[in-house]
Amino acid sequence: MSSWVPFISALTAFFLSHAIPARAPVRAGLVTVLGQRGYLLAYSSLSVIVLAWLIVAAANAPYVEVIPPWPVLRWVPLVVMPVVCWLAMAGLTIRNPFSFGGLGKTAFDPERPGILRTTRHPLLAALSLWAGAHLLANGSLSHVILFGLFAVFAALGMTLIDRRTARSLGKDWPRLSRNTARFSLRAPSPWPPIHVWLASLAVFAVLIGLHGAVIGVSPLP
Repeated sequence: MSSWVPFISALTAFFLSHAIPARAPVRAGLVTVLGQRGYLLAYSSLSVIVLAWLIVAAANAPYVEVIPPWPVLRWVPLVVMPVVCWLAMAGLTIRNPFSFGGLGKTAFDPERPGILRTTRHPLLAALSLWAGAHLLANGSLSHVILFGLFAVFAALGMTLIDRRTARSLGKDWPRLSRNTARFSLRAPSPWPPIHVWLASLAVFAVLIGLHGAVIGVSPLP
């Protein structure tokens, strides 16, 4: 049982680090102290650190096979992760009145929703795709628990945030959200600018380069 303790501890820390700042009074206090941009940068940095800890803990947990390690499944993350990086960068570089994000300087225009036409929750969509791809490629019990919870967390998050935002916006919700979707296959309108594509490729390259050193396993088949 003791060998599962690091994984359980990391999993608990991850969800607490997301649940506590998400509470309105806590978030408001942090934004007052750090500013909106500072809060987002601090929150993102903490999330990455705790996520790295959690992934390492899952890799070191006792191995119990759930999904067979078929070689073809190792290609799934390599195909999906460029899309994940693109969604995340597109979500971070816009003003999003519906979900996480908000580093963009241009006010949201409901007639030109950009990536929000594809999904109002690009960061949660990226998390869901990341989790699904890695669950297939890492079929041990600890990884199925880890990535399965992330996928459920992302899906529930989209629903709960939509409900909260709809209540908050009131009569403005239909007008502002009419050209957006919770998650769809519709193309962005307009497409993200070129720097988002370049940044996405750079992030993907960094993830490939650091994966072996940080996680301890090469992402290449």
